[in-house]
Amino acid sequence: MKHAFKVEDLTVAYDREPVLWDIDLEVPSGIIMGIVGPNGAGKTTLVKAALGLIKPLSGYTSFFDLSYRKMYKKIGYVPKKGSVDWDFPTTVFDVVLMGRYGHVGWIKPPRSKDKKIAHKALEKVDMLPYVNRQISELSGGQQQRVFIARALAQEADIYFMDEPFQGVDVKTEKAIVSLFNELKSKNKTVIVVHHDLNTVKAYFDWVTLLNVKVIASGPINEVYTKENIAKTYRMHALHEVEKDHYV
Repeated sequence: MKHAFKVEDLTVAYDREPVLWDIDLEVPSGIIMGIVGPNGAGKTTLVKAALGLIKPLSGYTSFFDLSYRKMYKKIGYVPKKGSVDWDFPTTVFDVVLMGRYGHVGWIKPPRSKDKKIAHKALEKVDMLPYVNRQISELSGGQQQRVFIARALAQEADIYFMDEPFQGVDVKTEKAIVSLFNELKSKNKTVIVVHHDLNTVKAYFDWVTLLNVKVIASGPINEVYTKENIAKTYRMHALHEVEKDHYV
């Protein structure tokens, strides 16, 4: 069976301190999966290692049994909001059009088709009226919508999103969740780094509980249990989740 995303024997360390240790993970296509764990658990590191942004000590990742190098055109990525230079002088439209560069190349000018896809992506996230606005002039929620539109313009099969709900309002959060479900209906795979334990069951159908090692991974109703959460957070965060959020 081909998995949308697979991790085998992955270990990553910073200054000889393991951040991820011997990670094995298999993610089927057509699901929305949350990666959940405490601060410092390696959630962002896992995504960056998968995308070749960090070199692991050992192990490898694959996408539909192929390397990232062979599949990068079909992999969308929305980085953590704090890692982006929002003062860079560029327009909303130009940011979204960057999602097409994998299809047309960095040297060739965007085609009419690419511009139409970028406009459609902006329409999906209700940001078309801001098409000519400087990215620095937008609110946090609007900026996040633009970066999601850039990923949509890529027309990927797998989307990695690093805390997409960070700093957004309730309306934007609901719109993002709705978009995830639309992608799922098209058999796209959405993998989300997430921190709010109380919304895990409402937003995802799969979950990976991570704290340096994979504690559990699978369908939400099977692995999102009080016991697994306790192992993941080592009892420190159980008070954050109400009883009815457990299986």
